[in-house]
Amino acid sequence: MIIAHADVVGSLLRPPELLAAQKQFAAGEMSSSRFKEIEDRAVDNAVTLQEKIGLAIVTDGEMRRQSFQSQMTAAISGFGEFDLDAFLWGEWYDEQGVQRKRRPRRLGAVARLKRLRYLSTHEFFYLKSKTKRIPKITLPSPGLWANFWSPKYSGAVYPTLEAFLADIAAILREEIAELVRLGASYIQIDAPHYGLLLDPKTLPFYEKLGWNLDRWLSLGVELDNTVMQGFSDVTFGFHI
Repeated sequence: MIIAHADVVGSLLRPPELLAAQKQFAAGEMSSSRFKEIEDRAVDNAVTLQEKIGLAIVTDGEMRRQSFQSQMTAAISGFGEFDLDAFLWGEWYDEQGVQRKRRPRRLGAVARLKRLRYLSTHEFFYLKSKTKRIPKITLPSPGLWANFWSPKYSGAVYPTLEAFLADIAAILREEIAELVRLGASYIQIDAPHYGLLLDPKTLPFYEKLGWNLDRWLSLGVELDNTVMQGFSDVTFGFHI
């Protein structure tokens, strides 16, 4: 007998009500309490949808995030100037065809990274209170954050990419420890950069940071293992 495992990768489409509320809240046209009501309702509906179709593992649809990785920049200071394109540069495909976005020119951490709050514990705490199924939370892979290191803008505080990514990995380990304390047993690591290293269109960007392909692959595995090491009660998934 073949038993298929299926669950939501993480993100679900945000409903129009939430998209509109995000713009209003950002513009100062909506109170935080009203905005949270709309966010909560979007999460509730995402959970209900997953439960109705019989999934044993559910997420909150990442309804509270601007991007799947943006909870890092929302919770940690030091990343410098950035906008949504910091997460979305490159080639994307939609119903209109190929969409190309340039990497922001001034992207790069400018100060030592400092935790302002936990990344996703508030997401997990609410999700866990809304379901009897297994709640899954998603965290970005450490290697993904090479995108936010720049020799020009980061060199004064992080002379090497290794030092920068070591701080990222430490932040993620602290996050996992707190999630485990709150009862998390399934954590997904999102978007390791391995696929980007195999794409001739994106590999040159990574090589310009000073490492060849073999170095990138070996360090990426090392960083991912560092983040997961010691959490024996957690099931880790990867979205590659």
